[in-house]
Amino acid sequence: MKILVSACILGQNCKYNGKNNKNPLVITFLEDKQIIPICPEILVGMKTPRPCAEIVNGIVMDENGNNVHSEYTNAVALALSQIENEDIDFAILQSRSPTCGVNQIYDGSFRGRLISGMGLFAKALYQKGYKIIDVETLSNELAKTSSTFE
Repeated sequence: MKILVSACILGQNCKYNGKNNKNPLVITFLEDKQIIPICPEILVGMKTPRPCAEIVNGIVMDENGNNVHSEYTNAVALALSQIENEDIDFAILQSRSPTCGVNQIYDGSFRGRLISGMGLFAKALYQKGYKIIDVETLSNELAKTSSTFE
């Protein structure tokens, strides 16, 4: 089984704030699987840390009011080209990200409010027919399963 995974979930410090979203439950789940870690932002050369970005009326903007949409669309295109010849079973993506968010993204106000929606990479994967899973959904399912056996 081959799984595409947001690199921050695996502990890589690639988030906008220079940190990660390491998820031990998911890492344990992935132990016997072939994984492809990916961070579109790092692939395209974005720095960490970098200004926080959110999707504002369909355009990726940073917290300083800069339109960074082309950087993010270039990141998605590069990430897609990196995996085009891979036979991926599904992708586990980081929640709420303007790139990888699956179920929800921030509303563009930079006030921590969430709305239904997908990040650019998640949407591109979905449109290409990949199965995508939000890391929090998976983590919650894994937690239920592991507590059943305790």
